[in-house]
Amino acid sequence: MTKVKICGLSRAEDIAAVNRVLPDYIGFVFAHSRRRVEAKTAAGLKESLDPRIKAVGVFVNEEISAVAELHRNGIIEIVQLHGDEDDDYIRRLKDTCGCQVIKAVGVSEALPMLPTAPDYLLFDTLSEQRGGVGRAFDWNVLQGYCGLPYFLAGGLTAHNVVDSIPLLKPFCVDVSSGVETGGIKDAEKIEMFVSLVRRNQE
Repeated sequence: MTKVKICGLSRAEDIAAVNRVLPDYIGFVFAHSRRRVEAKTAAGLKESLDPRIKAVGVFVNEEISAVAELHRNGIIEIVQLHGDEDDDYIRRLKDTCGCQVIKAVGVSEALPMLPTAPDYLLFDTLSEQRGGVGRAFDWNVLQGYCGLPYFLAGGLTAHNVVDSIPLLKPFCVDVSSGVETGGIKDAEKIEMFVSLVRRNQE
């Protein structure tokens, strides 16, 4: 079963929406972004999050100590890296806090050299913003891929996610702007996205 991640949560209303439909993961963005949350805000949101949902922290070139503190305080369970973090950084982070790590990889016309130290990869559309642009890449690039389990991101919506799963069989589908209206998480779109992913795997 392909899992579901709803990324970029920042409000109590967002937590209420995901608690109703129980995606496997949610994401708190700690990197520079319009969806960024401060640690104190994320801690409060995490307290209200259904414990069956795992919280992922999204970072870009953050100090290992800062990431490890968020993990140690129980605000996040998993770390997602979108910067220049290499295998050495990932190994040191895992040694420090024992967390699972997702490493984002920007994709254009072909797969770049892939890291080996993370637990998962996340394939997203290559961009200067390091993801979160709401555009899909050519999924044919992933045909024949047989490496680490991966999260599929980049322009996913309720309209195209059902095509991605039988074609690519990703470990998880990851959506943010595709479940927003006017830049705000939309509870109805979240429910529709999660429902479609699960219903099409029954």
